Amino acid sequence: MTDANTQPKQNPHDWSKDALLAKAQKYSEEMMSHSSDEWQRVLWSSLTLELLARAALAHKSPSLLADTKNWDNLYFALGFEPSKAKFTPRSIDISQVLERLRSIYPAFTPEIEGYCAAHMTKRNAELHSGNNVFEGGDTNWQSTYYQACKILLEAIGENLEEFFGEEHSSSIEETIEAAQDESAKAVKKTVSAYSVIWADKTSDEQTTLFAQASSWSLKRDGHKVTCPACSCDALLNGVAIAAPIIEMSNDEVIEKQEYQPSNFECVGCGLKISGLSQLIACGLGGSFTGTFNYDLGEYYMSNDPWQGYEPDFNEP
Repeated sequence: MTDANTQPKQNPHDWSKDALLAKAQKYSEEMMSHSSDEWQRVLWSSLTLELLARAALAHKSPSLLADTKNWDNLYFALGFEPSKAKFTPRSIDISQVLERLRSIYPAFTPEIEGYCAAHMTKRNAELHSGNNVFEGGDTNWQSTYYQACKILLEAIGENLEEFFGEEHSSSIEETIEAAQDESAKAVKKTVSAYSVIWADKTSDEQTTLFAQASSWSLKRDGHKVTCPACSCDALLNGVAIAAPIIEMSNDEVIEKQEYQPSNFECVGCGLKISGLSQLIACGLGGSFTGTFNYDLGEYYMSNDPWQGYEPDFNEP
């Protein structure tokens, strides 16, 4: 006789991608039954978004949802039935879900993660306080919301039309495109304004600032680029979107890693840009490779958990 706990269940359980996606779609139908300026639509949107986020993480593995403070949660996520009395499975909170999604899916940028986190914070205030956060008819939340949904759906092989329905998908796509266009217009105006300020400086001032920007960019971590406003040396920073590639060369370790840009800074003219959508709009949105050189001792010593401890020669 086979013990039921020695084999995982074959049918999808509560944390499976399919179960979470089906519930998210059910909630989205309730969401779309309300007009865009009604508080009920915003509330249901937040519930839908959390389930979509969890489905995208479960698409990689339901075990990523387990709160590992108790190993029974991981055991449950793997499809087994823990024998612990009165066991109730516990998953990680939504902030951890979003953090893991950012690390796993490059399209889920820090910009999108930040929006989702803010939407969840408002949802919690709506549900756990007397504050009517979602009342007021504000519809500005929708463009980034649908962009986040599109990213999460595409991560699990779905699309907006299948999820929200054909009658809504075309207007949702238009909302996303319009928001991206407005973002592009806004950042281009900003770049143009800094260009005017730079042009008003004297030749001596420009020469001094150009030298300062060149020196600053050499001393800071980041990817050197040319500022679109003043043509000084400037830096992009970003988040890793791929595992590092490690190469050995003589007594040196060379580590290369691909990054997606998230923010830009130029100390020459003072221009700063944050968010992938705005960086794309001004031609700075392409991924870049960071290269780090270490000597062998430095590279492997940094991973030694006993670094700094004196050897013990008194062991029996």
